[in-house]
Amino acid sequence: MNYEFCTRTDPGLARENNEDSVAVDEPTRLGILADGMGGYNAGEIASGMATTFIKSELGRWLSQAGRQANAREVRRAMEICVDNANRSIFNAANSNPQYAGMGTTLVVGVFQDTRLMLGHIGDSRCYRLRGAEFAQITKDHSLLQEQMDAGLITPEQAAVSTNKNLVTRALGVEDAVLLDVHEHRVEPGDIYLMCSDGLSDMIDDEAIAHILQGEATLDEKSQQLVDAANANGGRDNISVLLAQADTGAKKRGLISRLLGK
Repeated sequence: MNYEFCTRTDPGLARENNEDSVAVDEPTRLGILADGMGGYNAGEIASGMATTFIKSELGRWLSQAGRQANAREVRRAMEICVDNANRSIFNAANSNPQYAGMGTTLVVGVFQDTRLMLGHIGDSRCYRLRGAEFAQITKDHSLLQEQMDAGLITPEQAAVSTNKNLVTRALGVEDAVLLDVHEHRVEPGDIYLMCSDGLSDMIDDEAIAHILQGEATLDEKSQQLVDAANANGGRDNISVLLAQADTGAKKRGLISRLLGK
């Protein structure tokens, strides 16, 4: 299975700085997205530390382990790397008063042939488009999600709630954090979307699915998603990471095609 990746991040229309961070390590098919929180520029520091650390450490392990590493090994490597990143952010927050209380959400995915190992913390999400079926495949660690799970509010009430940004789990806030990790089967043509809540709070699932089902390139779709979020107010930073699975050979470069290679 081949994968095409595309990332895009935008400050939105209401904020001067961007506390989101996105990273891809294409050789190891690793994607990471983080949405930071904290005063001053602390959120930006936390999310940047998360993506940089995990890309470096997990990317190094994946490159050494090869694509043959089994699901249990990949899961354990993800948990160890995220735990180390959590401690780094937590220690930085406790050693610098400016960064006190900083933290970040996290979505991290390892794509291996027909398998996706997906981990997340907080309310940044991962969606999957498979044919005409569009579904959220992560479950928010948020007060709203807990209230919905308890039957206290409906999804419709949650959509207009003022408590949207209250997460119940974040990277770097405490000395330990639990990473939810799930294994997903990948099929040819699948498109996976990781995003910060600056996207999912601004446009609904139907609008996201409509864009992803279009004929545009992956890069164009990422821009269309950001544009749609800004058109609806852009009240937060907007970040997207798209990954598309395909069994066909990778597109050859112009020179290769001209030479018939």
